[in-house]
Amino acid sequence: MKGPLELCLQEYVPVINEFLRGLQFTDTLGGRLAAPLAEAMHYSVDAGGKRLRPVLTIMAYRLLAEDWQRALPVAAAYELVHTYSLIHDDLPAMDDDDLRRGRPTNHKVYGEAMAVLAGDALLTEAFRLLAEDVEAGATTRIKLISGLARAAGRDGMVGGQAIDILSQGKNLHAMSAQQGELLEVLHRRKTGAMISGALLAGVDLAGGNASLRERLAEFGSVIGLAFQVADDILDEVGDEALLGKEIGSDRDLGKLTFVSLFGLEKARQKLVELHRQALGLLEPLEEKGEPLKALADYIVERDR
Repeated sequence: MKGPLELCLQEYVPVINEFLRGLQFTDTLGGRLAAPLAEAMHYSVDAGGKRLRPVLTIMAYRLLAEDWQRALPVAAAYELVHTYSLIHDDLPAMDDDDLRRGRPTNHKVYGEAMAVLAGDALLTEAFRLLAEDVEAGATTRIKLISGLARAAGRDGMVGGQAIDILSQGKNLHAMSAQQGELLEVLHRRKTGAMISGALLAGVDLAGGNASLRERLAEFGSVIGLAFQVADDILDEVGDEALLGKEIGSDRDLGKLTFVSLFGLEKARQKLVELHRQALGLLEPLEEKGEPLKALADYIVERDR
């Protein structure tokens, strides 16, 4: 028998993928000259992946409403921003990766300049979706735009990425509370902010109250941190064929990770602790929270 997460993924992911494939990135004025940009955008958007952020938006929306396809433009906006971040993360100036989701990275196929522009275009397209394609009043759309900007920007994902870059090559073995705190801030911004933002977007579109927003924001921050701890572990001991990217790249770059700072065993203990915390936050949601609980289980147990 399929569990609540499998049922959700079976229902949502094909529809999310169809919606993303249907997005028109063409430039009627640029004509054929602009075609490589659209191709580069769709190359990464259509590459698949877990679709974690759009699924979370829909899960949060369904805590309050049933017409979940109304949330598709919002869910897609978060996936476009996530995809842009992956394209830029893979660039030589950042992580310099050759593989993403088992395929050559965007810049390996289209060149660095076009990859930068594809990422830029996906980021701005996400805000166009929220402004023009969401069926909601102006106040709600402004709230959604503000939420995505906060999650993706200086105090969120981009700020976390900056800390990640600035911490590379530092003395990671000088165990200190300050480094541990920095690592948590890094990942709560780099990964947790977009996950929390995706959840809050679903709540805001459905008209949720402040109490539910606060609970899901904290849940998103916790599972975002758990996701990154799991990533750090998989970067050391994962299966490259399953992950679709090279193993040990974080170590080679001298990145600040939970494994490099605390060791593999303590990183695994941290993951268990975060999992327990996440499930506790969902208890008041009772049966409606089962899909989110199953998602927290998946994040801890995943192998890719």
